[in-house]
Parts: sequence; C-alpha cells; structure tokens
Amino acid sequence: MATACSAAALISSSNPTSKISSYISPKSTLSQTLSFSSSSSITFRSKSLRSAVSVRSAASRRNAFVVKAGLPLVGNKAPDFEAEAVFDQEFINVKLSDYIGKKYVILFFYPLDFTFVCPTEITAFSDRHAEFEKLNTEILGVSVDSVFSHLAWVQTDRKSGGLGDLNYPLVSDVTKSISKAFNVLIEDQGIALRGLFIIDKEGVIQHSTINNLAIGRSVDETMRTLQALQFVQENPDEVCPAGWKPGEKSMKPDPKLSKEYFAAV
Repeated sequence: MATACSAAALISSSNPTSKISSYISPKSTLSQTLSFSSSSSITFRSKSLRSAVSVRSAASRRNAFVVKAGLPLVGNKAPDFEAEAVFDQEFINVKLSDYIGKKYVILFFYPLDFTFVCPTEITAFSDRHAEFEKLNTEILGVSVDSVFSHLAWVQTDRKSGGLGDLNYPLVSDVTKSISKAFNVLIEDQGIALRGLFIIDKEGVIQHSTINNLAIGRSVDETMRTLQALQFVQENPDEVCPAGWKPGEKSMKPDPKLSKEYFAAV
C-alpha cells in the first residue's frame, strides 16, 4: 500500500487557462485522495498530513487531476502492445512481444512531437543507438502523436527543431492505450509523462523512471542501468552497488561475503 501511495501523484498546471503553459512548466502536488481502483480510495483525514500535502489555491484544486497508480510495474511482465510506428521514413508495425527471447528493450515515452525537451532526448538516444545495439537492446520511443506527425518531425532538420533520420522506431499511441497501460498518461492533458522502462529478454520490466514534463532524461544513466541489469542477470550471485559501471567491483549479497567489497572501497 505504501508503494502505491508514493506512486500516485497529482499534477496541476500553473495557469488553468493554458494547456501550453502547463506543459512547459508543470507543477506537482499530492492529492488529498489517492485512487487505486474503481472500487477503492484512500482519503487523508489527518490535519498534519493534509498540511503536508497542502493544496495551493482554489484554482489549482479545480484544475487538478490524479495520476492513478495500479500495481507496481517493475518485476512484472510488460503490457504488450501492437501499434504503427515510423522508422527509416516508412510506416511499420511494432509489437512489443516480438522482442521476447531476442532483445532487451528501452521503451521511453515523451509528451509531444515538435516540442522542446523531447528532441534533445530522442536524438541523444539515436546518436547512441549503436552502443545499445552492442548490448542486444532495441530502443522504442512513444508519444500520443500520429505516425504522420512522427514522419513530418523526422523529415525536419535538427537545426530547425526536427529529428532528422533516427536509428530506432517512433511509435504512435493515438489511442493513448499504451501510455495508460504503463501508468504514464496524464489524462487531463492527454499526453504522457517522461516514463522510461528497461524490459529484459523475458519481457519483464526491470527498471522504470518517470520524469515530469520539464525534466529531460540521461542516456548515460540509462546505459549504466542496463549494463548493471545485464551483469546481475549473467551473475545471479552478485549485486551492483551505487553507481556501478562495468569493470568495477560488484558485491555478494551476503552479510559476511559483502565485507570483501566494503573492505576494498
């Protein structure tokens, strides 16, 4: 229950009359009621707790909305999907389960095409695609835009805010079903938060991170986390300490054997 509570967040725009301003500069707060399913909810009745999750103004409350959290995705099978995508300036079909038994997948969501932070992330992942490929990993970008919007953006030069050719597919989630399945959809605005998921070859989500709209993600950290995941899957009697990188010392998950690691650092 604590996990579900920490995962449910309420995001409200700084200007109730402008969807654009809420996209560029979103503000977050917690709701007084966190909904977990259609049949249950938890209401904060404690005055001190209500104060800790204070609502900023009546206008903010009216414009607020809840991002509902279901079961934690990490450690569970990734929700499968099949959708149209753009790759190599052509329309293709992408099915997530096609990668099971074959490749790891970096699945990342971004809010909208032709925006500001998004192209910096999308092109950064494309520029490093060969490194992910060496790790037997495919990258999939997803937004709620149509394949026609994706194609137009790919055909726009980077110096003009476009993407240019990409080394991986951009998936179209016009129905918003994929974003909803991965618990990243902002239903009030109809766009996705910056969610990123690392899915292993068995189709299990092993890592996830979700940024608010104004905060870009790190390709370096995604790469490092993927490498750590692959290391512990290949070495099940080892675990990776904070900031671990390939070649560095790992740790035995044992009260006695772990002392070897601590003695060396």
